[in-house]
Amino acid sequence: MTTNTPRPEILRYTAFSSDPDGGNPAAVVLDAGALDDSAMLAIAAELGYSESAFLTAPPEGLGGRPGRAFTIRYFSPKAEVPFCGHATIATAVALAERIGPGELVFATRAGTVPVEVAEEGGTLRATLTSVEPYIEEIADADLAEALAALDWPAADLSPAFPPRIAFAGARHLVLAATTRARLADLAYDFARLEALMHRLDLTTVQLVWRKSATVFHVRDPFPVGGVVEDPATGAAAAAFGAYARELGLVPGDTVLTLHQGEDLGRPGELTVTLRAGDPRVRVGGTGARIS
Repeated sequence: MTTNTPRPEILRYTAFSSDPDGGNPAAVVLDAGALDDSAMLAIAAELGYSESAFLTAPPEGLGGRPGRAFTIRYFSPKAEVPFCGHATIATAVALAERIGPGELVFATRAGTVPVEVAEEGGTLRATLTSVEPYIEEIADADLAEALAALDWPAADLSPAFPPRIAFAGARHLVLAATTRARLADLAYDFARLEALMHRLDLTTVQLVWRKSATVFHVRDPFPVGGVVEDPATGAAAAAFGAYARELGLVPGDTVLTLHQGEDLGRPGELTVTLRAGDPRVRVGGTGARIS
């Protein structure tokens, strides 16, 4: 973007809550065609949200209905990320308010992500379908470093949830706490965890606590994005769904509810849907414009 180019409109939406004071805020630029990479990063850094989303024309062959398919890029205050769930949900809600509910298709760096937006009782709800996920083990030394950076004793890890790196558009280290109190007490070494996450190419660390068979509380440290914690993390939710299914912790055909943001004063709710025979993960939630 040159100095003579007008700055595009920057919308502000929250995702995974119908309350503007809940969920995870994101900036949304519906027409970023005049912005180069440095301009997108500058906007993301200026706003300070965990991610900002920028739409441009779709690549040839993406599919989707005309006017409902886009290229989408995501920037944290520090760098571009390959995929962001909450900014996708926020963007889908913003688009649906302007062009109506229905199916949208986004080309991301991680792959093609379709999103279905439906109106439920006057509230828009968006559900994304992830790219195909994978799960991999983490080396003992890397796990020890993660726990040291978090200041978590190994005894505070739930033995029912083996530590793994999970991907459904971005890589996340999944660690499960034995108690809700352990999850609530989050005070970590920012620089130390950031260094490990860069080395392992992690976007967040997905910290979870199981409340019931299908209900979890989660938190996501995000130092590589320049923020201490992400208030609601759709990409990590998708990765966690794939992780839980692959390890047999939940049925292959189920709906999970993830509560996130309560410890930050921004409560949000993420719905994770797993379908038998489909490796992809669906993550849904509401959204609202921030005035």
